[in-house]
Amino acid sequence: MIQSMTGFASAQGGAHGFSWSWELRSVNGKGLDVRLRVPEWIDGLEAALRKTLGGALARGNVNLTLKLQAEDQATGLVLNQAQLNNVLAAMAEVETQAMDQGLTLAPANAADILSLRGVLDHASTVPDTTALSKTLIADFEPVLAGFLEMRAHEGAALSEVLSNQLYQIAKLTADAAQIAKSRAPEVEAHLRTTLAKVLNAADGADEARIAQELALLAVKADVTEEIDRLGAHVSAAHALIAAGSPIGRKLDFLAQEFNREANTLCSKAQNTGLTTVGIEMKTVIDQMREQVQNVE
Repeated sequence: MIQSMTGFASAQGGAHGFSWSWELRSVNGKGLDVRLRVPEWIDGLEAALRKTLGGALARGNVNLTLKLQAEDQATGLVLNQAQLNNVLAAMAEVETQAMDQGLTLAPANAADILSLRGVLDHASTVPDTTALSKTLIADFEPVLAGFLEMRAHEGAALSEVLSNQLYQIAKLTADAAQIAKSRAPEVEAHLRTTLAKVLNAADGADEARIAQELALLAVKADVTEEIDRLGAHVSAAHALIAAGSPIGRKLDFLAQEFNREANTLCSKAQNTGLTTVGIEMKTVIDQMREQVQNVE
């Protein structure tokens, strides 16, 4: 089954005092371009996620965002000994200077000192980033599974569209072959008439050379090779779709070959019916090339 390069998945979770949300999305691209927006302070997380995505995907511009939010945690108070020493030293200096000037200061109590900024600090639990990283990596697995499921669903729709387009190209190729076969006597008669006119008008001309030139014109008007190659390309494209992704690059190359053969068919047509078929074929091929751009 082929995979689309378009996909999206999101999820939420929480553990270790944190809540988080995932968002994974991708669009088509020439190669695999993975861009991550995850917290840098979680050891090993980015490398593990990048490796996981690289192993699951072959092509596409992929963006993964992890938003992490710390939940309210129980906090305690701890004494900042250094700040307390600074405060006590400052208080002693103030009292000394006040006494020198005959001033008496009201005594300070412990509550007054503890209320000063910096004497007491809030203590919070520092998360274990190793455990958090493992939890997040495990939590990402269903996100990736949902993402791949969407790409597979889109790929199934692409497969149906491409198969239908290949059917149309095959039918138009058969129509072109039938028209080319039916016009063969007409082309032959036209070349014989042309040869006779040239021989009658060109006194002393090299008949062999003229016949050779007309034979070259006949070869240039023959579309048998183009029709055969178009048939071979249709078979090759069906085989690729059956094989499954990653086949986007190969399908893109085949689409270019389809277009080249259709262009040559139109240039050699010299027949209204064959030209019409060639133009219809080019239209379908252009539509197919647009769809192929989304195949992984």
